[in-house]
Parts: sequence; C-alpha cells; structure tokens
Amino acid sequence: MAPERKDVLVVGGGGREHALVWKLAQSPRVGKIYCAPGNAGIGELAECVPLAADDVKGLTRFALERKIGLTVVGPELPLTLGIVDEFELNGLKIFGPTSAAAQLEASKAFAKELLRQNNVPTAYFGVFTDPDEASTYVREVGAPIVVKADGLAAGKGVVICKREAEAIEAIDEIMRARCFGDAGRRVVVEEFLEGEELSFMAVTDGSCVVPLATSQDHKRAFDADQGPNTGGMGAYSPAAIASPELTARIMDEIMLPVAQGLKKKKIKYKGVLYAGLMICEGRPKVLEFNVRFGDPECQAILPRLRSDLFDLLEATVEERLAGCALQWDSGASVCVILASEGYPGDYARGRVISGLEDLAEWKGGVVFHAGTKKDGDRVLTNGGRVLGVTGIGRSFREAIEEAYRAVGLVKFKGMHFRTDIGQRAISASAERE
Repeated sequence: MAPERKDVLVVGGGGREHALVWKLAQSPRVGKIYCAPGNAGIGELAECVPLAADDVKGLTRFALERKIGLTVVGPELPLTLGIVDEFELNGLKIFGPTSAAAQLEASKAFAKELLRQNNVPTAYFGVFTDPDEASTYVREVGAPIVVKADGLAAGKGVVICKREAEAIEAIDEIMRARCFGDAGRRVVVEEFLEGEELSFMAVTDGSCVVPLATSQDHKRAFDADQGPNTGGMGAYSPAAIASPELTARIMDEIMLPVAQGLKKKKIKYKGVLYAGLMICEGRPKVLEFNVRFGDPECQAILPRLRSDLFDLLEATVEERLAGCALQWDSGASVCVILASEGYPGDYARGRVISGLEDLAEWKGGVVFHAGTKKDGDRVLTNGGRVLGVTGIGRSFREAIEEAYRAVGLVKFKGMHFRTDIGQRAISASAERE
C-alpha cells in the first residue's frame, strides 16, 4: 500500500530553503510542495507563494486553506516572531522551535546565560546595555576580543577586534550608531577563542537529540579567511576535524546539556539545534547557537543524506525521535557560494545569470538558488548570495573539482566567490597521513 502523501510548505527563499525543497521532493511521502516566497530555482520544484517569510498571519491562513500536512521553517526571523506558536495554536504541524525557544539565537545574552547555567564550555563574557560600561570592560580584559550585537543581524553582528580601540569603535557602531538596528541595544563582549571552527547541527524533539552530518562554514568574504564576516561563503561536509571521539564529546558536553537546560526552563524545543563551535586544542567551546539549519551548511549536508528528510522532520514534530538512525553517504560534498560584487555590503540586483542551462543535467552535484528571481526566460540576481554550487565526490578532492568545474560555467556581472572552499579538509587529511 502506497504511503499517504502530505502537502508541505517551506518558509523562506534562500539556498537553505532550495536544499530543503530539493530533498523533500525526493520523499515518497510528500505530495505538493509550496514555498513562500521561494526563488527561481525553487520554482522548478515547488509552487512559489507570494508571501514574505515573516508574514506569520498570512502563512497561517495559507496553511489552513491548503490543508498543509507539514510546514518547515528555514530562516530565523519567522521563528523569533512566533510562527510555530501561531501554527500550533491553529492545530497545524510545523518544524521549528517556539518563539521562547528561538531566544537561543535571537538573544546572544540569553544563550550565554543558558550555557553558563548548564556548565557548557564557552568563552568568558560580559553582557552590557550601556556602551560606556562595555568599553570599560574591554579596557579591563584587553584584546583580542569579540563584540557581538545581542539580537539578530543576519549573521553579520559579530566583530573580531585585535586591538582595544577597534572593540570600543565596534561598541559605538553597534550601540550608539545602531548599525544593526535594535539588535544592538545590548552587546555581548567575549573572549577571543583561537582554534578551528566547526558547525554542529542536530535535531531534537525536546527529549531526544539526533546529530546530523558535520560541516565547516567559511565566514570571511575572501580567500584565506580575509575580509569581513558574511552569512557564509561556502561549506563542506563532513568536517575533517570531527572525529567520533570529538563528536561524542560535543553531544555529551554541549548538545544534550543545552536541550536539558531548555527543558528545565519549561521551554519545549523542537527543531534544529545548531552550535557554532571553536575547537581549542581538541576541546569544543560554543561560539553561538542557531535555531535552524545553517546556510550554507544545509546545502553541503543534505546531498549526503540518504534517509528520508520528511520522515525525520515529522518524527521531530511528533516527538518520536528516539531510536531514529540516519544514513549518510560516505563521500564528501563542497558548496561554493557565488555572491554579488560588494557583498556583504551594498550590491546591485537584476544582473542576468548565464550558464545554468549547462548544469541542468549535472551529475556531479546540485546548484541551489539563493538570491535569484525569474524574469521571463531569464534568471536574474536578487540578493547578496546568489547561488550555492555543491559538488559531490568520493573524496574532498573530487568534490572540490566538481564544484569549481561547475562554477566555471556560471557567469553574471560582478560574480564573486572564494577559490579555497574545502582546502582545509585536504590539509587536515594530509596532516593525518
């Protein structure tokens, strides 16, 4: 007997949401897929709905009218606005944490206090609402130091400061000039951690925590980790440094205590727990927590997932993750972000993208659309991060070659990308050999 097929709504319109739609479309349990607002690439797999990701009331009405069997929320903003609370109030199934649980990302101060209360390893820190007090703290502890806007800043509210003067200037920009708006009403000033970054994602139904494949993001705009922080210029999976021993330690010392800490606060957390970690001399420390799939990490890990994504998300929502075992491809994947000139600053939109037709039958990977839109038969740029080109291979070298071969076929005016995505994995492999 064929399984009952359920219609699905994916909220968002970036590369992460394209990856989610792409994977969900492979499930025999999924009927029609809608995406709000979607993008040019998503429109090839799903019906794009002209509703903004933060239009909670409109999305609720749509899900009720279309009898959506499961809604999957991509970006953090609708989660912090309470889309899960609203859907659940209307008897709708939705994957993601409530607004109370989403504070884990929406407020860095909330997250740091939760970590401290549950003895989770992280950088020492101070939380400030007064810029003068924050500046005094910087002078007391010295540099290098990190200044973070407390609220959501699209992945750009973190300033790494090598000198005290830079930190004080960052505090002024965030708190006085409000360069990140209300996200800068409060700042977290914390210890600068040295080591290697690791993205560690898991899904939790509030009791059980199931780890996903590991990955590493490349935050800086330019090669060799130079330039300003971005939302992510590429990622690869699996992370070369994530040994079974380190993975077990992360689960025991970080992921499980955080899930249990939220439960102790009577906060029901169902969704993705995403820890940005620094591995310092083999020991993991938390840089930050996010409450959704990473972007572009999602585009690197989902092509390696053999299990049914719909089954996983539904089991999370229905609180039956216990005993869930995921199957992953043993090879490697590398996602290279093609960005608009000027990103993460100002950039132009509406530039024609060519070469996508040459990759329509690409067997070596997937092209995920992020900031794109259709204009008749043409695909135009419509964001800072435009495309995520994910190469898949039996080894990192093979995946890198596939990704950059495909990148070479795509063109648009001002196209910018890093040329060293995944090289850390090759270096790490060489060191082990």
